[in-house]
Amino acid sequence: MKIFVPLLVVALLILHQDDWFFNFWEEPILLFGFMPATLLYHAGISVAAAITWYLAITFCWPKQLNHVEPESPDGVPMAADPAQGEDGAQA
Repeated sequence: MKIFVPLLVVALLILHQDDWFFNFWEEPILLFGFMPATLLYHAGISVAAAITWYLAITFCWPKQLNHVEPESPDGVPMAADPAQGEDGAQA
């Protein structure tokens, strides 16, 4: 999955370029009777981008960034408890 997500981002970058469809932008085509085809195209790109970022956060986000050190009320990080191990579990 760590290879698939960057490839998906590159594919979205390429598909986002509007010049791929020759007569797509000049003809006023309405889909479903009210939506311009170009607006639906960009709505699809936006939904695909949202799904891509969800996949990136779910599968490619570094796990060590999820651990937050507790802070004291004055904003200074608290010293680690020597009775706890690296992962915060009691020794």
